[in-house]
Amino acid sequence: MSILYLSRAQVERVAPPLTEIVALLEHAFREKGGGRVEMPPKPGIHTRPNAFIHAMPCYIPALGAAGMKWVSGYPDNARRSLPYISGLLILNDVDTGVPIAVMDCTWITAYRTAAATALAARYLARPDSATAGILACGLQGRTNLEALSALFPLQRVYAYDLVPAVQEQFVAEMSEQLGLEVLGVGTPQEAVESSDLIVTSGPILTDPSPTIEAAWVRPGTFASAVDFDSYWTAEAQAAFDRIATDDHDQFAYYRKVGYFKHTPEPFADLGEIVTGRKPGRQSAEEKLMAMNLGLALEDIALAPSIYRRAREAGLGTWLEL
Repeated sequence: MSILYLSRAQVERVAPPLTEIVALLEHAFREKGGGRVEMPPKPGIHTRPNAFIHAMPCYIPALGAAGMKWVSGYPDNARRSLPYISGLLILNDVDTGVPIAVMDCTWITAYRTAAATALAARYLARPDSATAGILACGLQGRTNLEALSALFPLQRVYAYDLVPAVQEQFVAEMSEQLGLEVLGVGTPQEAVESSDLIVTSGPILTDPSPTIEAAWVRPGTFASAVDFDSYWTAEAQAAFDRIATDDHDQFAYYRKVGYFKHTPEPFADLGEIVTGRKPGRQSAEEKLMAMNLGLALEDIALAPSIYRRAREAGLGTWLEL
């Protein structure tokens, strides 16, 4: 028996387009909304403050997909010139349980997270949303903007980062890559109050010092809090008409271990919204937020496509078990 190992570079070489990733996630969330997915809440260990190493298993029968992601997030890694997110994803044969592939999960994590933002926005944002605010210009800021630009008629982007050099690089590279007007701004307020779509993607913290105030969020806004409530004050969160998540059980788990101290209870998860059991946007004036947590469902929905594409391209290294 042998498994196929794929490096990050190899995963990137065979990556499907973002529209296809969103479609895969929509299929997976439709299955989840129908109760046809097995996905226990992710357990984790914590070797440093505000850091995590999570085990994320999932089985999606309709996609013939089963496996687990073993992923870490360490905020202090930037000081060591290491990525915040790192880890591996294992795919298993659904009939035998035998592992068939191991692949780097960094690219998968970045783009499935962005695709989940875009999928939530498809149901919760105004279709004519033309401006976006990106707060934190790292990898997630980039991928989330890519995903939103694939689904919405974006014309202008307001970018903010605590590190001016990171912000400047984001402005230069993303404006060229996406052909959009990307403007760097001096404060979070400038990015928030000017935008139809808002993405915050800083480090995930149990005791954050949030900066976004309720008065900055204009009617009709959609926000994706990729970093949980790290950027959003209690008053700002309460100012949204409704907040959705991607999974109720995992939201409850995170609240139990110390996150979301001031976050209102989500009205729906993404599976309920995709299947129509709970409503999406109901008026142009609503202020709606997606507080997605990042699910194994998203990784395992995407990984089989990468595995098949890699085999077709003859990429990867075969390792004996």
